Amino acid sequence: MIRFARLQMTAAPGLSVSYLDVELAARRLKVQADRTPVMTSRTVNIQSLSEVYFKCENFQRTGSFKFRGAYNALTQLSPVQQHRGVLAYSSGNHGQAVALAAQLLGIHATIIMPEDAPAIKILATRNYGAEVILYNRREVNREQLAAEIATERRLTVIPPYDHPDVIAGQGTAAIELFEEVGALDWLLVCCGGGGLLAGCAIAARTLSPGCRVVGVEPAMADDATRSFHSKTLQTVENPQTIADGARTPSLGQLTYPIILNYVHDMVTVSEEDIINATLFLWERMKIVVEPTGALATAALLAGAIPEPEARIGVIVSGGNVDLKSLMAYAG
Repeated sequence: MIRFARLQMTAAPGLSVSYLDVELAARRLKVQADRTPVMTSRTVNIQSLSEVYFKCENFQRTGSFKFRGAYNALTQLSPVQQHRGVLAYSSGNHGQAVALAAQLLGIHATIIMPEDAPAIKILATRNYGAEVILYNRREVNREQLAAEIATERRLTVIPPYDHPDVIAGQGTAAIELFEEVGALDWLLVCCGGGGLLAGCAIAARTLSPGCRVVGVEPAMADDATRSFHSKTLQTVENPQTIADGARTPSLGQLTYPIILNYVHDMVTVSEEDIINATLFLWERMKIVVEPTGALATAALLAGAIPEPEARIGVIVSGGNVDLKSLMAYAG
């Protein structure tokens, strides 16, 4: 068992989640969440002149890291809240995660999903027993729709990223990575609304204080990168990136300050970079990864890490890919 220096057990002033929250989430998830594998690639190591470790959350339950945050959040609900049920809005992975977590805990789940979400994600969410309500993302504000339905039905809303228990749960992926491979010099993490990035950055600050955490998002959905560098929260409207999990309008009120305080840099990757990284992971590492899940790999392959001979962690965030959509997009 690797032992790490334990720093910042409480949240920094003004921040909503501490390392202790992430550690407690790891204990709650120990039985229900899968401990996902860490993979390596000689080809990647040779190309990058570094030691690269891929934390493969595509092997997590429901096919992405989202199960961690969803299950952690639902276990913290009161008995009354659990009895009334929960509501979530999601382009796919969060919806599936809440649906399965709710099924395991005996809670009714209602999931609001865009009509153009990958069909495989809509079907999987329904198969986990959730009620799915579809909406047109160009005409309807999902947060407003969720608030209306939740009020009418007296449901508890579980947002996809801007929730302290969700953030803490997502950070458990990084805990497992550091426990398995030890301290890192760099950690690359995809970013949509910032829940995974925020949680992993909190874990890195405590378990590997010298590790530089870099968030990665599509250039076509660069609100988080603009927010990080301008120090002003920026938004984006319905970005048409292949990385559907990163089509969030902005960072959250909770994730944004955590990212400003704990993340070292934000970078973007092109659509071509994303497709190339997705295909590389399929062809060379033999793992099925969705485009959003390949964002951190895309940054690595595009040369985001400026130094050789580094120890680099890469979070592969999910594998719920719609093969027909990807092939059509790639031409």
